[in-house]
Amino acid sequence: MRFPEYFTRGSTPVISFELFPPKTDKAMENLQRALPELVALQPDYITVTYGAMGSTQARTLEIATLIKNHYGMETACHLTCVGTSRAMLSGILHHLVQAGIQNIVALRGDPPRGETAFVPPADGLAHANELVAYIRSFECQQGSVPFGIAVAGYPEKHLEAPDFAHDIAHLKRKVAAGGDVIITQLFYDNACYFDFVQRVSAAGITVPVIPGLMPVLSTSQIKRITSMCGAGIPPELLAALEAAGDDDAQAQAIGVQQCIQQARELLAAGVPGIHFYVLNTATHIRQIMAALSR
Repeated sequence: MRFPEYFTRGSTPVISFELFPPKTDKAMENLQRALPELVALQPDYITVTYGAMGSTQARTLEIATLIKNHYGMETACHLTCVGTSRAMLSGILHHLVQAGIQNIVALRGDPPRGETAFVPPADGLAHANELVAYIRSFECQQGSVPFGIAVAGYPEKHLEAPDFAHDIAHLKRKVAAGGDVIITQLFYDNACYFDFVQRVSAAGITVPVIPGLMPVLSTSQIKRITSMCGAGIPPELLAALEAAGDDDAQAQAIGVQQCIQQARELLAAGVPGIHFYVLNTATHIRQIMAALSR
């Protein structure tokens, strides 16, 4: 099933998970043990990221193919412009077609570690809207069934955008190029999401905007992640996490309750779905899903 079909099938919110491909064999074994538990929670689909310069690209395709063909669950591969020529992109798209993977999360991608500016690779692409357009061109040339394409949105503005007007204008270009749905960057204040949806609607963008939620697993981890992506931590949540200090179990308990509350408010407001950044573990997302089903 392609992304657009999920959001036209009825009123039930679409729930999805996001995984990242491990860098070590040990971490890969841990993910393989967690996968049956994650699949058992019955998300509508699972997306799989990959690292800068395609450093985990092979594992991305391996995991996505495993989810699709072994577990029988729909999946989506992330695809970025980082370190990838047009020829390489075509090769990846051919692989996805052969594996039966029907969905792509199309992103420009972050500059490799140690670099402050994004530099397009030789014969590569510079922006996510160019990547979306390339995928649509590939479909036409190959006569293949169109992919479902998700693009990224930033409720608190992309770090590189000078202001919201420029950020929303770029988002509109991604959708115009062929993006079917928008999945947001993580956020911890729902007011940011609701404000973002209003900005998106005012710009004439009509595709579904899916909120992305990342449950807190540790205080240091979430401080690092939010500093990298520009997301804010509400004062009350930050105070509770700082009180937990290095006690990751306490921080995770705080994070689970915060995520449950945040998700309940979003669902009550009628969001089309929620995309959970599950960080390759099942324990916390199992607690969250159980609470939301009550």
